[in-house]
Amino acid sequence: MSDQIEAAYYYPAPYWHPDESGWIKTLLLFFDEIDILLPGYMYGRHHVADPSMAIPLEELGLLRVLEPKTWVTGDIALKLAEVMVELLTAGVFDDLPETQHFAELSQSRIGYGADVELADMLVEELEARALARPSEDGVSIPLHPVVRTTILVLLGQLARLASASQNVVMNPTTGHGAAVADLVALLSREPLPSAHSVVSLDLEPVTFDLDPVPLDEVLEFRASHGPEHKTYMRDLRRFLAELCTVPEKGDRMQLLLERRQELADNAHDLQRSSRAALGRNLSSWSLGLAGAAWSAASGDPIGMALGTAGLVVPQVVGAALPEPQPVAAYSYLFSAQRQFAR
Repeated sequence: MSDQIEAAYYYPAPYWHPDESGWIKTLLLFFDEIDILLPGYMYGRHHVADPSMAIPLEELGLLRVLEPKTWVTGDIALKLAEVMVELLTAGVFDDLPETQHFAELSQSRIGYGADVELADMLVEELEARALARPSEDGVSIPLHPVVRTTILVLLGQLARLASASQNVVMNPTTGHGAAVADLVALLSREPLPSAHSVVSLDLEPVTFDLDPVPLDEVLEFRASHGPEHKTYMRDLRRFLAELCTVPEKGDRMQLLLERRQELADNAHDLQRSSRAALGRNLSSWSLGLAGAAWSAASGDPIGMALGTAGLVVPQVVGAALPEPQPVAAYSYLFSAQRQFAR
């Protein structure tokens, strides 16, 4: 629906840091608001981390702080547990390097606010494999860093399920490409039976690092040019969804070649308007998408979890027993080229 709010769901960390404020401003050009998943006991840390951005954005209604106790519903907790158990059973985490440093993850983000018994089961499975340790503070669980990142990335992919009953479409966004690379690598690893195919994209540069541009100027630019940027993003999302439904690698490459020039032309138009309105001396940012596609066959927890989230809804007509259809999880990626554009 045209009146839906398009939100950028920021992950994997619960809030951004000052050195990321430039691409947070960039997100404001492409999305209606920024959403972060911040436990109640951590509220206010985002203000301390970047007061010049977090405070005014929240006051303007452009930053939504999601409370995991209510945001991670029973459906999300169940899908998260299904995916994690599938990964554990497939041995995906068996060869992780040993580490003495375990990173805390709030219990609410693991699903304790929705289903204590289910969350306990997942944590017990992780502890049995030395991937988790008992809580030390009563509000968080120490996890192996790779497991922690995987849970946060999966929550990003399941973000749309959380907003299904609202008039919001959540789009996972990250400035940390390694987080998405980890997701793709882990979920595609043999002998994981549910891995269907993987699609990774890094499309044309779209805009510039807005770090030196005052927030009020960015918001003025957004008011006049925001629709152009959001149209571009919708086109990228449709493109990735279409690409993920093409099973043959050769066909995907042909589709990439056919669409790439059109996307590049649109990107260059946005570059020119951004430079003209906001100044020429802006560091270059590259905006792209990365995605993974899985089979939605019956009994496939990963495919079913992501399929339920509605990330791709293929049309199957006139088939009593349709073939398994791929579903896609995608993320928006931002990478900076730290040099001045000319």
